[in-house]
Amino acid sequence: MTECKDEHILSSIDYPEDLRKLSPDKLEEVCAELRQYIIDILSETPGHLGASLGTVELTVALHYVFNTPYDRIVWDVGHQAYGHKILTGRREAFHTLRKFKGISGFPNPQESPYDAFIAGHASNSISAAMGMSVASALKNEANRHVIAVIGDGAMTGGLAFEGLNNASANPNNLLIILNDNDMAIDRAVGGLSQYLVDITTSQAYNKMRYDVYRGLRKMKLINNDRRENILRFNNSLKALLTQQHNLFEGFSIRYFGPIDGHDVGYLTKVLNDIKDMQGPKLLHIKTKKGKGFRPAEESATEWHAPGLFNKETGERIIVHKLNEPQLYQDVFGHTLVELAEQDERIVGITPAMPTGCSMTYMMKAFPKRAFDVGIAEGHAVTFSAGLAKEGMIPFCNIYSSFMQRAYDMVIHDVALQNLHMVICLDRAGLVGEDGATHHGVFDLAYLRPVPNLIISSPLNELDLRNLMYTGYKENNGPFVIRYPRGKGEMADWRNEMHVLPIGKGKKLRDGDDIAILSLGPIGNEVIKAIKMVEGEGLSVAHYDMIYLKPIDEDLLHEVGKKFDRIITVENGVIKGGLGSAVLEFMADNGYTPRVKRIGVPDEFIEHGPIPEQYKLCGMDAQSITDEIKKMVIRGKATPHTLITI
Repeated sequence: MTECKDEHILSSIDYPEDLRKLSPDKLEEVCAELRQYIIDILSETPGHLGASLGTVELTVALHYVFNTPYDRIVWDVGHQAYGHKILTGRREAFHTLRKFKGISGFPNPQESPYDAFIAGHASNSISAAMGMSVASALKNEANRHVIAVIGDGAMTGGLAFEGLNNASANPNNLLIILNDNDMAIDRAVGGLSQYLVDITTSQAYNKMRYDVYRGLRKMKLINNDRRENILRFNNSLKALLTQQHNLFEGFSIRYFGPIDGHDVGYLTKVLNDIKDMQGPKLLHIKTKKGKGFRPAEESATEWHAPGLFNKETGERIIVHKLNEPQLYQDVFGHTLVELAEQDERIVGITPAMPTGCSMTYMMKAFPKRAFDVGIAEGHAVTFSAGLAKEGMIPFCNIYSSFMQRAYDMVIHDVALQNLHMVICLDRAGLVGEDGATHHGVFDLAYLRPVPNLIISSPLNELDLRNLMYTGYKENNGPFVIRYPRGKGEMADWRNEMHVLPIGKGKKLRDGDDIAILSLGPIGNEVIKAIKMVEGEGLSVAHYDMIYLKPIDEDLLHEVGKKFDRIITVENGVIKGGLGSAVLEFMADNGYTPRVKRIGVPDEFIEHGPIPEQYKLCGMDAQSITDEIKKMVIRGKATPHTLITI
């Protein structure tokens, strides 16, 4: 672990109570050391760099002014909170960030009492913090402050506006801090983003505000003790000059700002001035994502989560191997462009993840036919449904774990109308270091019961392309394709695309002792496992199902008639997924094999490298090998009965 240079004050701060013992003039030094410490550690331990660099001053000011953990800070988009973790008892453990058995990359109440609420996804802070604020009032905890810190594009999420609307209708003393950096992972988009720019860049307003403030100070009509009146007067000037009513005050939420989010002294003064005001209030701060590290400031998207880097030169350390497999997301992005070149009806939609899902290729090639709708997954699905209703063919790409937020839209707006659209679920299955909030393990189980959906998963990059082609060409309803984070299996992945018959799997290998049914790229672990047992006299059949729905019944009849031992393998929860579908089919058709289901158990899987997570769930090649041996030996000694394990 690299130690922070000249680390004097930060090393004496174990908890916020230590921070609050410092004089205000020491806070800038704390910020400088905290920012450097984040850079030092993340250069060797990859994580989300840019967002946390941008909130250093805010983090210090919040813990300096408020009595945490009694006072609650609810972070929205948890990768803003690295500084928060360092100041709240986890400085020495920070080098274990996102590692197996290390600290989480996101706030987690199970990890620390200072983490008031889970914060992996976006836009939940206002609703959660309002609930806490109301609870405090009901329990007569009048001196407890609750603060929602929403930023990194999260204000575009529909849940944030639901929270704002309700905050104006119920008594509460909630403080909302809008960390406005004009970014999510990519550049923020939409009307709200432009609105925030407009209310911070009016030259007439900024000049008049300065002139009026300077004049009133000379006349000794205002001073720092009346800062609230200054802030409110600034808002009145803004409304007068722009002839606009403030959006947030339209929700009956008192608005203050915008102010410089990197002036820690001024931040602490403003927070002290407004913290005890009654009723909901919003402080708008302007920050720079990647603040204090020039490469991150200049290229915020690239440095959102840069991996390893040289902290002195700003060079990212990226190891390229000859003939290296392509990322699944890039295979999707390039293939979408190829399909779009064939048919002008094809459009691409993503909720704030154009770089993450590689929709950027489509945006470059066909800018009028690719849409980033901001952090708004439900809208992304229904917007796509509207496009499909009018004859377009949308490819709607959403991370699997984020699609959970749009489940009703999939049912009500897409499946019910049987609309022709391709839903691509990126980051499906276990995703590694981001952990439980980001694992895309529920999609197979929650989508399988929905009528009209076709659900598929490719074994490799070639079949990802084929499934995208099939969803476009062969099907006239909703077509789901799920694929994992990271690289595939092959360097030469460009093929002449062809249709994969809907509802038909493939026999990859024949065998006599046991059958393994797999779905998706996890089948490559099965292939490795079978090679490991080849020399031990075991005859193993392997079937790549390709489709979970409709499932290949001809293939299942073949398996049910021939085998009394079956293993199912899926990179998703075993409750409700492929294994459940196979058991249902066998029971409905009178087959009585012994079935072992391998997948994610009924628990949330911790963060860490994907290979470690596979081992934890028994999904790695060695674990599958061990299960094959156990099943064959047990099967030879046990009569045919239907047993689920």
